Amino acid sequence: MNRSIPQRQLALAALFLVPGIGIASWVTRTPDIRDLLGASTFEMGLVLFGLSLGSMLGILVSGPLVARFGARPIIAAGAISVALSMPLIGIGAGVSEALIAAAGLFLFGAGMGGGEIALNVEGADIEQVTGRSFLPRLHGFFSLGTVIGALVGIAATATSFPVSIHMVIIGVLALIAVCLAMPRIPSGTGRTPREASGSPRAARAQLWRDPTVLLIGVIILAMALAEGTANDWLPLVMVDGHGFDAASGSAIYAVFAAAMTTGRFVGGWFIDRFGRAAVLCASGVFGAIGLALIIFVDNPVIATAAVLLWGLGASLGFPVAISAAGDSGPDAAARVSLVATLGYVAFLVGPPALGFFGDEFGLRSALIIPFVLVALAAFAALAYGRRTRVHLEVERAA
Repeated sequence: MNRSIPQRQLALAALFLVPGIGIASWVTRTPDIRDLLGASTFEMGLVLFGLSLGSMLGILVSGPLVARFGARPIIAAGAISVALSMPLIGIGAGVSEALIAAAGLFLFGAGMGGGEIALNVEGADIEQVTGRSFLPRLHGFFSLGTVIGALVGIAATATSFPVSIHMVIIGVLALIAVCLAMPRIPSGTGRTPREASGSPRAARAQLWRDPTVLLIGVIILAMALAEGTANDWLPLVMVDGHGFDAASGSAIYAVFAAAMTTGRFVGGWFIDRFGRAAVLCASGVFGAIGLALIIFVDNPVIATAAVLLWGLGASLGFPVAISAAGDSGPDAAARVSLVATLGYVAFLVGPPALGFFGDEFGLRSALIIPFVLVALAAFAALAYGRRTRVHLEVERAA
């Protein structure tokens, strides 16, 4: 390695912090942006479709590009795209042009969808090198970024600070952070030599037939959808579904982000003490209870408390599943890339689709979809735990 592990860890932490701040900046200003655009829930779903398109593009090309060029250039391209997307979103809202805002979200989705898969490959490589858990803490910096972004967004909302200026400032600061972090990321991580790679499609098809990978895929899809749903819709769920004002809706999102951050920074102890399967199962149970209370109980106080359970439940699902994928068999980078792709599809593409359902039946009712999937993830975690125990017993017997 041409860079020390602490330098890599610090740089990756900063690069996870940037999209966290960015997405929270967008989310906390969602009610203001909706009003500036004059958009209905359905029309906001169309604006978010730009995020979906960008996400799918980034997600689909990231794995093959990492295998060809390594993680570093993909991380750089994604992080710069995220930074540049913020001013574009703000300008679109400022001039009441939904297409410009959607273009900004497209750029954000492309950068985050592609760049963060490469970031997870880099983070999983550090875990392999050090033999210690790192991805939960790394994702904790994303959540810390959402807390920072949410607090700034709350203040901006409460003081009616112009959305366009807010987003431009965030974009400039993000670009500075990216420029400082990138020199500390080594080249070559995740790159597969051509002579050893064979057919990428055949290799990926083989992974799809691995039952352990499929179980991990179910878990990460459900938990990433739960996290992404909060990032896109939680303030509006609280405003439209439980009667909060815009500032209070943003504050409740900050509660969710704080719960996510806490879970990720303290989760390592629980993983070491109880194992990945138990932590993933508990995450599914907590998340399902939180979502159920928000959906079915019409009480603002209970809804606020339920957000804590939702955040704690969603906090460890994504990073622990990524770690599990890296340890599930040979060619860890390919396994991480595949599972991370599923996660980011759910994280970035699923929530905008909920907007169409929410326009027809209400946002609270739309949460039934992530609720059912998160409950299913708890059972998938139990099955994953059984497979892991059997595998360990076979290895010991051999």
